[in-house]
Amino acid sequence: MGEAVGLAEGRSGGVVRSFFHEAGASLTSVFVNRNLRRMQLAFAGSLIGNWAYATAVSVWAYGVGGAKAVGIYMALRLALLAIATPFVSTFADRYPRKWVMIYSDLYCAVLITAATACLYAGTPALPLFALAVLTPFGSSSFRAAQGAITPQLANTTEELTASNGTASTLESLAIFVGPAIGAGVLAIADVEIVFLLNVVSYLWSILMVAGIRVAGAATTDTGVKPDLESTPANTPVVDEAPHRERFLAETSAGFRTIWRDKDLLITVTQGSAQTVVAGATAVFPLVMAVEILHTGAKGVGLLDSMSGLAAIFGGIYAISRAAKHKLGQDLSVGVMLWSIPLILVTIWPSPGAAFAVMAFIGFANPLVDVNVFTVIQRLTPDAVLGRVFGAFETCLIATMALGSAITPVMLHWWGLRTTLAILGLAIGAVALLGFPHLRRMDRRLEAPAGLPLLQAIAMFGPLSPITVDALARALVRVEVPAGGVVVREGDESDRFYVIESGTVRVTATDGYLLREEGPGEYFGEIGLLRDVPRTATITAADDVVLLALPREEFLEAVTGQGESRRLAEDVVVRRLRA
Repeated sequence: MGEAVGLAEGRSGGVVRSFFHEAGASLTSVFVNRNLRRMQLAFAGSLIGNWAYATAVSVWAYGVGGAKAVGIYMALRLALLAIATPFVSTFADRYPRKWVMIYSDLYCAVLITAATACLYAGTPALPLFALAVLTPFGSSSFRAAQGAITPQLANTTEELTASNGTASTLESLAIFVGPAIGAGVLAIADVEIVFLLNVVSYLWSILMVAGIRVAGAATTDTGVKPDLESTPANTPVVDEAPHRERFLAETSAGFRTIWRDKDLLITVTQGSAQTVVAGATAVFPLVMAVEILHTGAKGVGLLDSMSGLAAIFGGIYAISRAAKHKLGQDLSVGVMLWSIPLILVTIWPSPGAAFAVMAFIGFANPLVDVNVFTVIQRLTPDAVLGRVFGAFETCLIATMALGSAITPVMLHWWGLRTTLAILGLAIGAVALLGFPHLRRMDRRLEAPAGLPLLQAIAMFGPLSPITVDALARALVRVEVPAGGVVVREGDESDRFYVIESGTVRVTATDGYLLREEGPGEYFGEIGLLRDVPRTATITAADDVVLLALPREEFLEAVTGQGESRRLAEDVVVRRLRA
């Protein structure tokens, strides 16, 4: 019996050690990466400042017009943010993302400085309300650019997941640290001081982002990144109607990308289902504090503290899962933990159940956030990634508003226990229905067979791991028997080829043998980059297995990244000389 207990304790200790080892290794990989480290420090600084600012604005608004003013401010802020986010997120796909982040921080700093000046000058309340409502637009464009640039900064897909986990954990901390700082400063100083502290936090963020080094990307002669999704090259502006159509196509590209990819659609649906409950948490913890804890409204702070503490552990757990490659399954589990535990209060309406529910919700929040963000980054083409994040954020705002709006009505009609049961069962059903598909999606996200071959090719070296992963998924297997012609000189250049096995002969028009190529080598880049017909004939010397990359995918990846294009051009020049 003693041996069995000792064995069980040893196994549990091993699991715990493994958990902390994996979490520590993932965190280390994030902070060893200079770019990701600066990104996280920038994010943490601005987040804490934002929450302190939000507390100060709420206190100021309450002093001006009571609870009604606070409610109007929050409703107007969310409504305008939902409308504006798809538009401001286009900046992340049109301009260098690092500079979008810097200018977004600068925009927020300028508006908050203006609000501070209004407070000192004693202006009417309306300009201050307007500035407070408009400021979050900068945060939206920053978040879209941050989500879109992170895959360019991560060296591996595991590092990408760990970076998202770190950001989620920092956000959970900021939700509690920021308001605490805001409340603490307000206890000894005026609202203006909190505003100025937020300006300092944005300047800190600008300083951190400015030090991020992003490999140069190709741009048009106007300095705007080419948009392969919605603005075809060399399309002249004829009149205002086509211009409006292109503008609408550009701003709606994020929604259309989500709609067309079933995996993305289900992922966004799962994340949005979770935020229905998140919106409801603006209401039902207060009712639990009054009806179950019997502490009155002040008990909300205790429940929120439990949720915040659990969120830190949830973030660490999500980080430790970075190397498991179970994004879809972990996402589904996270949504279940947001919903199913709500039924616990229905069955057992006690203080223990109330704290347990908030702990489950807190733990699940980073589990959902990390996996949703990583799936979007892994599945979305880089050209529309910023707009997809903008579309996703719009969905989150809408579903959170829905949860906040319907929960008071449900509580009035059915009471706390029935309301929580309905929310738990409805959102839990969404999670359970999506689980089989998300498990299949995990197989799609496994490293494709041709990935090591592409990683070994120098011209793909400067590309982000996510981009190379996407190229590997686009590869088409081609088998050619010995003596078969793969491409003939003068043919249309439509593919780039990598040799998986076998040998090919490269010959000129007169049959002169230029070279032989074997496994790991490649051909076809000259015709694609120069936009000319094939410059040589390629014949299989023996049975050959090739991996073919379509023209569009090759050109979008290689010509869209400055260093990658330079390396590819070096290969072209060298081969043409030979």
